Amino acid sequence: MEVIFIKRYVVEFGYGVDLHGQDVNKAAQKAVKDAISHSCLCGLEEILGVNLDEVIVEAIVAVSRPEEIDEEGIKAVLPIGQKYVKAVKGGLRVPGIKEPQFGDTEDDSIEVAVACVTVSIK
Repeated sequence: MEVIFIKRYVVEFGYGVDLHGQDVNKAAQKAVKDAISHSCLCGLEEILGVNLDEVIVEAIVAVSRPEEIDEEGIKAVLPIGQKYVKAVKGGLRVPGIKEPQFGDTEDDSIEVAVACVTVSIK
């Protein structure tokens, strides 16, 4: 059996907010987009010669209701690699203002998500 070692190349954090609608997926997608917008992976191709389709990209999202996370929707935000998503309990839910015309469905809360995106190579 061959042992494969995975080495982290980038660890980046981001946060996202759904001001109206109480949607953990919208907040999580924004958090992942925020995290990946802070990184340029040019060293993977230019220095290491790594094919970007072969990197391993893991997104861990912390939201108030992790059981509602649509993993495929989060993966769709990640532009490259073998994609993995994990949702955990966390994030933040704070009072806002309930305006149905803006999409509020449940209450006046604002949903905040935190994401950690890790890019690794074999």
